[in-house]
Amino acid sequence: MAEDAPHFQAPPALANAVADAMEVQKSLIAACSPVFQQVTAAFVSALTSGGRILLCGNGGSACDAQHVACELVGRFLRDRQPLPAMALNCDGAVMTSLSNDFGYEHLFERQVMALAKPGDVVVGISTSGNSPNVILAVEAAKAIGAVTIGFTGVTGGKLKSITDICFCAPSSHTPRIQEAHLLVWHAVCDAVEAEMCNRG
Repeated sequence: MAEDAPHFQAPPALANAVADAMEVQKSLIAACSPVFQQVTAAFVSALTSGGRILLCGNGGSACDAQHVACELVGRFLRDRQPLPAMALNCDGAVMTSLSNDFGYEHLFERQVMALAKPGDVVVGISTSGNSPNVILAVEAAKAIGAVTIGFTGVTGGKLKSITDICFCAPSSHTPRIQEAHLLVWHAVCDAVEAEMCNRG
């Protein structure tokens, strides 16, 4: 009789990460359904009115900003016209000059002041909700008349109190917050793309 195959055991770090992520993601639908609809509607409203989406964040959140912008400018799942979006953390010369001349906390604020107009959407991504350069960018966007959106963690930080719309991922653990953000962003890109295609 053949011996039973050895039982596979996942490394503890991997097993724990997957278990934690599953718990957070189980909470996502209840935690973010209304906000998801608001974010999607804000994007579609701006894009159909000739506006654009500006996104900013630091570190992993900067990567999320770039990811969302590329999905909109390129495509997510459907062939379509490009949608105007940009991440404010991509131009090395602008980033280094603004940081050097004005201070890192003004890095995104100056770009929002230069690029945003009323009716645009400015998105600040910060797992703590308290990144000074993201806060200043959102405040500049509000002064201009842009719609402001925050993506943050469970407490929301300062972003929650100053944005028009704020998605607070149901976790206080940075990796889980970032994973939740990415899942929701993919759903937003899918919904926005479908709506824009429906509108021709």
